[in-house]
Amino acid sequence: MESKEVRDKFLAFFKAREHTAVPSASLVPENDPSVLFTTAGMQQFKPYYVGAKKADQDFDSLNAVSVQKCVRTSDIDEIGDDTHLTFFEMLGNFSFGGYWKEEAIKYAYEFITRELGLIIDYVSVFRDEASGIPADTESADIWHRLDPTLKIKEHNKDDNFWGPTGEEGPCGPTTEIYINGVEVWNIVFNEYYKSRDGNYEPLKTKGIDTGMGLERLLVQIQNKNNVFETDLFEPVIEQIKSLSKNYDSKSARIVADHLRTAIFMIADSVTPSNTDRGYILRRLLRRAVRFADKLALSVGSLTDLVEVVENIYDQIYPELKTENSKLKTEIQNEESKFRETLAKGLKEFEKGIDPFILFTTYGFPFELTRELAAEQGKNVDEADFKTKLGDHQSRSRSNAEQKFTGGLADHSEVVIKYHTATHLLNQALHEVLGEGVEQRGSNITAERLRFDFSHGAKLTDEEKQKIEQIVNEKIEANLPVNFVILSKVEAEKTGARHLFDEKYGDEVKVYYIGESLNTAYSKEFCGGPHVEHTGVLGTFKIIKEEAVAAGIRRIKAVLQ
Repeated sequence: MESKEVRDKFLAFFKAREHTAVPSASLVPENDPSVLFTTAGMQQFKPYYVGAKKADQDFDSLNAVSVQKCVRTSDIDEIGDDTHLTFFEMLGNFSFGGYWKEEAIKYAYEFITRELGLIIDYVSVFRDEASGIPADTESADIWHRLDPTLKIKEHNKDDNFWGPTGEEGPCGPTTEIYINGVEVWNIVFNEYYKSRDGNYEPLKTKGIDTGMGLERLLVQIQNKNNVFETDLFEPVIEQIKSLSKNYDSKSARIVADHLRTAIFMIADSVTPSNTDRGYILRRLLRRAVRFADKLALSVGSLTDLVEVVENIYDQIYPELKTENSKLKTEIQNEESKFRETLAKGLKEFEKGIDPFILFTTYGFPFELTRELAAEQGKNVDEADFKTKLGDHQSRSRSNAEQKFTGGLADHSEVVIKYHTATHLLNQALHEVLGEGVEQRGSNITAERLRFDFSHGAKLTDEEKQKIEQIVNEKIEANLPVNFVILSKVEAEKTGARHLFDEKYGDEVKVYYIGESLNTAYSKEFCGGPHVEHTGVLGTFKIIKEEAVAAGIRRIKAVLQ
């Protein structure tokens, strides 16, 4: 069974059981500064678990199903073994008060054994008296009733308690399914909310959150030895093997993994840099270059592999081919920059600069510094490197949180223009579609803006043209953009638009576009920053309008 069929079968199974199929969210989380990347399928659904949003208003039911793109780099040093990956797809079914343990476990058992024809090795359930959290005897009873011969193991909090993503959020005990000794499906019973001070408070609405890694599942379905032999990797590995003059499987696996992850990151508008998400992307690409050199691949071979990855996903993520030119340019540019700094870094290495400085300043992977040191009979302090790197990443995350208090993660000139254009778009949508429109998320990069909003129908060509016309008229009018700081109560009285499920402080900034707050064309609660006059924005153009979920539409637009 090929990967596409597995995805389709999974979605169809749960759609037939009253789940709304929701498209994968971006790898860049929206309005969630707790993590740099989307790390789990449940991440886009966090507002539903905590009651900030109501599932039955956005979906056809209280249940959802998705195949989510995910990135996790905490195990980057393990890449090259049989199971670890930095990018993976997570098959997940979710419920926000629709059903509980009995149905969740039965669905999983039926899908694994009947739909896929796999044999469960054993399952695990939560028990950890030392944690102070009650043992999950209910799940054990359900499994036993389904199959009295099934082996059930009890695991502690380290193994069978999931979450939250970031420092706080929904979490709970898990039950896991193992096949041939490998965990393939993790079923989370979200019944607690962990606060920043470490307390576990019961959630008002219990939720189901499951995750099954597609790549690991394919190993079992396709009867392979490891994830790199599945149909999601085999063409890439074979191409690397054909291009390599010094082949070794671990280096090939690292190149294949890192390149694939980089491609998906870039397609979701991440660019290499020395901070935040760009920092992770840069590290992946430079490690890929390093291991490509070990394989004796010719310079530029990474860009030759882009099409191979695109062809694997052309029916699932067609945007990869759409972004082909951008992908190749970013990868080629980063390889060139790395090779330039490599020469400079080698000179600094001779002076004895520590591996952290080499990594952050010159982009040297730690492994490269360690290997170079070993060649000279020297050792490097890995513990010191990890401590400094951890402090650096903590500061980066802290900076990201501060930036997100304005809804904006980048203060570059072009991104600020998109931020102001988003306010104009929001107001124009209300004018054309009516006051029933409600903002449901936004994401701004240096290339485009993305705006999600509630609306029950696809926009007509006439509606899109009208929205563009209104925005461009306001740009041409060169309206001033200003802000005032008001108490939350006073700000609400002005009629300024804001997110009703957002937590605001006692005082808020209200940005308004127009001559005064009272006569402003647009006014919103917003941390800023914005341009001073709309005339600098250029020409506003909608490039795509699509459904995100039931009753939720998405607009992507550019400034030309």
